[in-house]
Amino acid sequence: MAKEPENKENATTENNEKNVSLQTIYIKDLSFEAPNSPQVFLEQEITPETKLNISNTHTKLSEGVYDVSLKLSVESTYGEKTMFLAEVEQAGVFAIKGYDETETRALIGIFCPNTLFPYIRELISTMVTKAGFPALLLQPINFDSIYNQALEQASSEQKPN
Repeated sequence: MAKEPENKENATTENNEKNVSLQTIYIKDLSFEAPNSPQVFLEQEITPETKLNISNTHTKLSEGVYDVSLKLSVESTYGEKTMFLAEVEQAGVFAIKGYDETETRALIGIFCPNTLFPYIRELISTMVTKAGFPALLLQPINFDSIYNQALEQASSEQKPN
């Protein structure tokens, strides 16, 4: 039989405890294209340009449970030719309990993408390498800065002229 809390104050503290936990992590979408292979491997001394696009979305599954997705697209080109295009959408189900709405939005916009990023970075790197291209090391992303910029932009758009 479960032990009863010593007093009601302890029971309230336990029920209001702040907690974030990763319930599961999974791949929603995975794509790799090398439309100019094998010709791109014959090119000598090229300096490719690499473009990175990142976005995150979330869906509330139930009270305090969110499906958070991080989508990353990497395109490497030289001149008019595409060397490769790699796209991954990595997702996780997060249980977020005991936080107010503002804190929860920040966790979804900062903590969750920071948790998902190492998985997506490894997938992109593995795909690029296994496709015969030089290793691609994606640098860490400052999701805190991205989140704060989005807040500032939303705030400035809501202000009347």
